[in-house]
Amino acid sequence: MDEVPAGPASPEPRRLSLSVVIPVYNGGRDFECCLRRLRDSDATDFEIIVVDDGSTDGSGALAESFGARVVRHDTPQGPAAARNLGAKLAQTPLVFFLDADVAVHRDTVSRILGRFRADPGLSALFGSYDDLPTAPGLVSQYRNLLHHFVHHQGVFVDDARPAKTFWTGCGAIRRQDFLDHGGFDPGLYRRPAIEDIELGYRMTRAGLKIILARDVQGAHMKRWTLRNVIKTDIFQRGVPWMLLMKRSHVQETDLNVKPGQKVCVAAAGLLTLSLPMAPFRPWALVTVPLTFLALVALNRDFYGLLARRRGWAFAIAAVPLHFAYFCCCGLSVVIAEVLWRFPGLSPESPGINVIDGFRKDPAEGTSVPAPAGNPGASADRVRRPSRWTKT
Repeated sequence: MDEVPAGPASPEPRRLSLSVVIPVYNGGRDFECCLRRLRDSDATDFEIIVVDDGSTDGSGALAESFGARVVRHDTPQGPAAARNLGAKLAQTPLVFFLDADVAVHRDTVSRILGRFRADPGLSALFGSYDDLPTAPGLVSQYRNLLHHFVHHQGVFVDDARPAKTFWTGCGAIRRQDFLDHGGFDPGLYRRPAIEDIELGYRMTRAGLKIILARDVQGAHMKRWTLRNVIKTDIFQRGVPWMLLMKRSHVQETDLNVKPGQKVCVAAAGLLTLSLPMAPFRPWALVTVPLTFLALVALNRDFYGLLARRRGWAFAIAAVPLHFAYFCCCGLSVVIAEVLWRFPGLSPESPGINVIDGFRKDPAEGTSVPAPAGNPGASADRVRRPSRWTKT
């Protein structure tokens, strides 16, 4: 590999070890903070590739001022396509995907490099948001702390544990493995959704190793509103993930869909159905408090984290938000089940199956090769109600 500048923090040319790929659309001040924190990293042997996905606020020029290599889409094409382009242009064997609203810790890049150097069999890793989110307000603080909590559950050895999925908010992957498996699917996921999870399933099914490293962290600066939370949980996460699990025949039991969380979704549904019946049915008078106490008990560790970070008043105020989260999960299951059983309800669903690299038209009963070079031509796409994966 040629000697090339190693990024904005490096005064002299050095041999690169890692490429940071950041898709951005009107990143604003959060994006500036993201770049500044990268510049202040304790590692310098990396390049920064920014894919400006049709921004109108000067995000590309800002990235160039920090020494990043910038490529542009004239019109927004979505983060899946942007990351694919960034990875294709990367000059190193490792690609670190980072969201434009995430500020890495000083040692994040060096920790990533250390794990890949120590384990030649590692294909990908991802980390988490830290427990010090910067965006103010109950909704933003709750949401970002929930993500931190979920990604820190499980049995860790040396701050790492196996994972079946991938995450691009703060995740790294061997470039060749990424390219060999077709990258993300911009056809199926034109807007932010679960393109990273879908890629992770393909990779782990092929026998590649992915880990969740809880010592790889960054601060999430996103400001959430209740409306954005509900939209994200149902249309950008819940429904697409449920459909993906059905297409992939995956029985997921990790992260947001652990058995305990599934029980919470059922309890939230029962509580929702019981509340309007409470004035009229004695059984509902008993069910309401019991299910509420069950939800609190099942999530006591999470509420404990909220209390330690923001106080008990904050933790109590977050309980209704957490209840709404479980309701969104339950509604996602219902919508996905309906779409799976009645795919014709989605007007964009073409009724085309892709199985083992072949596209099959059920009406004709014949198979033809899937389009060559299409990152979305994966074995996972059995049905495609795309209205619910392109939100």
